[in-house]
Amino acid sequence: MGRWVNQSYTDGFFLLGIFSHSTADLVLFSVVMAVFTVALCGNVLLIFLIYLDAGLHTPMYFFLSQLSLMDLMLVCNIVPKMAANFLSGRKSISFVGCGIQIGLFVCLVGSEGLLLGLMAYDRYVAVSHPLHYPILMNQKVCLQITGSSWAFGIIDGVIQMVAAMSLPYCGSRSVDHFFCEVQALLKLACADTSLFDTLLFACCVFMLLLPFSIIMASYACILGAVLRIRSAQAWKKALATCSSHLTAVTLFYGAAMFMYLRPRRYRAPSHDKVASIFYTVLTPMLNPLIYSLRNGEVMGALRKGLDRCRIGSQH
Repeated sequence: MGRWVNQSYTDGFFLLGIFSHSTADLVLFSVVMAVFTVALCGNVLLIFLIYLDAGLHTPMYFFLSQLSLMDLMLVCNIVPKMAANFLSGRKSISFVGCGIQIGLFVCLVGSEGLLLGLMAYDRYVAVSHPLHYPILMNQKVCLQITGSSWAFGIIDGVIQMVAAMSLPYCGSRSVDHFFCEVQALLKLACADTSLFDTLLFACCVFMLLLPFSIIMASYACILGAVLRIRSAQAWKKALATCSSHLTAVTLFYGAAMFMYLRPRRYRAPSHDKVASIFYTVLTPMLNPLIYSLRNGEVMGALRKGLDRCRIGSQH
């Protein structure tokens, strides 16, 4: 058994990927790379706008900058390696590289899910207690929310990374995925993985259902507060406050629950790859678009930034 462990450690794994070199898959690969570029530029731009514009120095935009940072790290953890393997035809990843990819992926997805859940509480305070909002969502509370999101994600990532890379791998080293995804890697283990499967499912349930419960509870309270409001203008403001967050939550949790909470007998590698593309590439691209195109404050900050650049270039 030790010989196989040493071989896996030395030789690493092969990522079978999601694309072949057919014309249709070349087009799809080009689309994915275009989406990756938009995600990269969109999230970097949003982080800079929030950092530079004093009008965006509020709790909601602080959380949004953290969300963009998580999305940025997520796409950079997955897509460059996938693209390099596809273009070079090598498809290999080292044992250590695979472990790092697992740890970062689980950490970032877990942190983002929890942050989205805790952002629902922020929206509840903004709608239900607008006068007390600056007090209830002070700097200390904001740091506690983001810190706990990162901490739980890191703990989850380390647990799954250590557990997955401690297993012995023998025989085939071909991972039927485009990155080192835990469930795809477990199929190659030459040991009983039932305990790890249980641990993995428990982590997924906790990291998905806990924040989702916070979201449901927060929006139930928001709905109750809105129903007591008679003003049509207040209704419109509440909808504008929550719509972007609800859209982001639907995209993220829809794909994540499909990926991790459906019964094993309904799982297929092709379905897992498509779902993974959705929340590792597409959702990080859509988040900055959702929060900027539908948000007058962000678009205003962008216009001010462009005006400053134009005036600077004229001088």
